[in-house]
Amino acid sequence: MEKIGLIAGNRKFPLLFSEQARKKGAYIVAVAIRGDTSLKLKKLVDKIYWLNLSEFSKMFEIFKKEGVRKVIMAGQISPWRLFSKDIQKDPLLCKMLSDIKDKKADTIFGSIAGKLEEHGMELGDSTSFLEGYLPKKGILTKCQPDFEAWEDVYFGLILAKQIAYLDIGQTVAVKHKAIVAVEALEGTDRLIKRAGRVAGKGIIIVKVSKPKQDMRFDIPVIGLLTVKNLIKAGARCLAFEAGKTLFIDKEKSLKLADKNGLVIAAV
Repeated sequence: MEKIGLIAGNRKFPLLFSEQARKKGAYIVAVAIRGDTSLKLKKLVDKIYWLNLSEFSKMFEIFKKEGVRKVIMAGQISPWRLFSKDIQKDPLLCKMLSDIKDKKADTIFGSIAGKLEEHGMELGDSTSFLEGYLPKKGILTKCQPDFEAWEDVYFGLILAKQIAYLDIGQTVAVKHKAIVAVEALEGTDRLIKRAGRVAGKGIIIVKVSKPKQDMRFDIPVIGLLTVKNLIKAGARCLAFEAGKTLFIDKEKSLKLADKNGLVIAAV
């Protein structure tokens, strides 16, 4: 039985990973973050430790004590917590963040991966056991994009790849070949809401992976909440990169999208 350490962030990604990994015989030791990780995770893992962000350094001791060699990161820690006082309370986390060259996602997660290696552990691919949740190219909804929508999608793809390369964000909002909003630290859901306020109905949301996406962390994720926010914002289409985007609650999301005339496409 493979023993896997799970650093569990928010939303459904950690739940889905744990469920699928255990179906395939893995033993899951989870480190959950209070204030971010869902309480539902307790029922989906073999052992769980709840830590405050101020107790970050205990994670390495826990995994070492449990005999964990492979670790997976699934789910985000709320971005605003990067500026919280909790970070100052953990000397290791505080030093790690002060030593890195910048606070880009890849830089932070790469530093965590390095710390795990120092403790004799390997950070694994976060999509392990989830191959079926990475849609291939195609229109996933019954609703089809028209020519104008496709023009906005491909316009957005080019620019989204550029901001992803710079590790600013991975999503843009487009309308009539104008960039309405660019994702930064606030995340995709807040980007969608902001774009809806700025440009109203008819926005196109394009989400991509980074040009050299490290599948161990910060992979693009969409789900039912994403679709609900798109509908509220009056979005016309969601396009995301095929094979590199995790689609959670796919059936419910597509049903809701079709009911509201929202196109979802893997490109």
